[in-house]
Amino acid sequence: MTEPIPHDVSLIADPIHHYIQFTVPRSSPGSNEITEKDLIDSPWLQRLRYIYQLQSARWVYPSAEHSRFQHSLGAMHLAGQYAKHVYPSLAQTVRYVPSLPYVEALLRITALLHDVGHGPFCHFFDHHFLHQYGLSHEHVSQAIIRHEVGHLIKQVRRSPSGTLADHEILDPEYVAFLILKEPDKQNRRYPRWLQLLRPLIGGLFTADNFDYVLRDSYMCGVAIGPVDIPRLIHYTLITPKGLTIHKNGLPALQMFLNARLYLYANVYYHRTSRAIDLHLLEIFHETMECIFPYNPLHHMQRYLRLTD
Repeated sequence: MTEPIPHDVSLIADPIHHYIQFTVPRSSPGSNEITEKDLIDSPWLQRLRYIYQLQSARWVYPSAEHSRFQHSLGAMHLAGQYAKHVYPSLAQTVRYVPSLPYVEALLRITALLHDVGHGPFCHFFDHHFLHQYGLSHEHVSQAIIRHEVGHLIKQVRRSPSGTLADHEILDPEYVAFLILKEPDKQNRRYPRWLQLLRPLIGGLFTADNFDYVLRDSYMCGVAIGPVDIPRLIHYTLITPKGLTIHKNGLPALQMFLNARLYLYANVYYHRTSRAIDLHLLEIFHETMECIFPYNPLHHMQRYLRLTD
């Protein structure tokens, strides 16, 4: 007998992951359910359609016209896969852990929003604009998560795998904590299970860099050799020491790191890309003084309109 098609999860076609699931409101009469779709459709996520993934390499590789929006969807997909795989080892390592749907939803939403604070020209913008305010795009992302989309995050009650427990509420503070890669002196105020999940977003082999290595190489047309993401995820687990990879996964990790290194040498730090950055720098500060002479944290609605 054919199983009914689920109406609370939809699909996005993607050239890297084939299909990306995301939760949508159930079609019951009078339903006002908030789901991942509401976050994806929010102005802050839609803004990423107009932020290029590669700040200047797109002028070297003409097909690299993809955006941070596409990358964020891919990272969300991989974060969900990670969550489902590491959850049993996380539950064995820490006594009190939320439900699997909670952990899955938390990691998926974190990955979806991890780049939401990027400005035009991405990391170039970090180094030559945000740093004057002591900020990075991650700090801006945290502000957006807390103050712009936090009310939506709190209302999400499902992941693609299931429904959160009745007492569970997604906390925007947890999402903000997970995306910041800098050491946080206040880590102790966050639960142990959450701290153990942090390297899945900001570590050496994450949902973020898995997606951008695959996506950037594909969109640039650059051959990087085999990258075995399913094997890497399969051999990843949580132990009392933190995020751990089994020795059987080390060859796959080595292949991934070599592929990432190749991209840095031949795409991200391509000599022409760097030359373009240097030329851009000659006019960048004066231009920003004209179009956006503000600290983004104090002018969020203006920042919403600042794109490539």
